[in-house]
Amino acid sequence: MYISSASLTFHIPHASSLKDKRQIARSVIEKTRHKFNASVAEVDDMDNHQRLTIGICLVANNASYSQKCIEQIIRFMEEIANADLVDVQIWQD
Repeated sequence: MYISSASLTFHIPHASSLKDKRQIARSVIEKTRHKFNASVAEVDDMDNHQRLTIGICLVANNASYSQKCIEQIIRFMEEIANADLVDVQIWQD
């Protein structure tokens, strides 16, 4: 069993309130959950309206498949988010 996880941090310059941020977060999280079989959640920066940190975790039976899926999810989130991706951290076990 292989576990891959990642943390993505986005900067949302046009968000003027937490409501704006939550709208973007909800959209990105739900679309990602729908397309991929992975756990996705907002994990940090809850009170900062221009910064969004999303965590991803998935389990697979193959290390290379797990890594490939994480990379696909990151690319997908970067494309659909109406924000700038500023940091990515990936962990594999």
